[in-house]
Amino acid sequence: MNKVLVIVGPTGVGKTALSIELAKKFQGEVISGDSMQIYKGLDIGTAKIRPDEMAGVPHHLIDIREMQEQYSVAEFQKEARKKIAEITARGHLPIVVGGTGLYIQALLYDYQLGSEKDAESVGDLGLREKYTSFAKANGNQALWKLLQERDPQAAEKIHFNNQRKVVRALEVFELTGKSIMQPEQTPQKLFDYFLIGLTTERETLYQRINQRVDMMMAEGLEQEAEQLREIPFAQAARGIGYKEFLPYFEGQQSLEATIEEIKLHSRRYAKRQLTWFRNRMAPLWIDLINHPESIETLEESVKKWLEVP
Repeated sequence: MNKVLVIVGPTGVGKTALSIELAKKFQGEVISGDSMQIYKGLDIGTAKIRPDEMAGVPHHLIDIREMQEQYSVAEFQKEARKKIAEITARGHLPIVVGGTGLYIQALLYDYQLGSEKDAESVGDLGLREKYTSFAKANGNQALWKLLQERDPQAAEKIHFNNQRKVVRALEVFELTGKSIMQPEQTPQKLFDYFLIGLTTERETLYQRINQRVDMMMAEGLEQEAEQLREIPFAQAARGIGYKEFLPYFEGQQSLEATIEEIKLHSRRYAKRQLTWFRNRMAPLWIDLINHPESIETLEESVKKWLEVP
């Protein structure tokens, strides 16, 4: 089994800085496990690493899609596994970094994508809202026809008036590229992975998130979000830090309220990220914000793991 180092955790806990430190120490290359950093031109709101911060460490799966394009977990699964194989073949250590729980789990296990759980896990992308709005504007029959075109297997089993299930099926298909009717199987572990989970006290985390949003605004987040104004239903436009601007651009909300909404949604998302990793995976949890000295113990643990064939 190929070895893969994985760094997970909520937004704002220092995953990027740790990944660079470990990559330099263990000849690593970073694979982004973030569902928004794939988009070209969306740098500020996704907290994308800047070239001058990379310290010569190769980074993969960043800036690989145009902002109007869709991207599914199935695509990430395939592309990230290919990168792991290539990095390993070079004699380097693949380091997967990200906060999108479903992406990480789908990568590390032979995960059978397409369950209701998958859609529930990443519902914050706004797909539910997108399809619910479509049904409101065009009716349940039109929504069901959309499902019939994309996932006839699900359409055959779900009544057109059951809007909730039709929306869920469309959501699963768009996110995973698989039918919601695909039978679930026990996923098999595909890699010898070392999973690090970064966390900190909730009050500290929320304070850092609020400060980060203020910094993003100062760096030009509003102008970046403006690029998505013409494509409000694109997957990228539904990301936190972007979707909140749509009512503001339409004159329905003040800038102050928009900023507070981004902070609120970011804090809630961080809470969901922590819950996901605690419930679905078992990382080695570390608080490098309050205990920076613990990085030495962590590096020693990684070194021992790498020495075991």
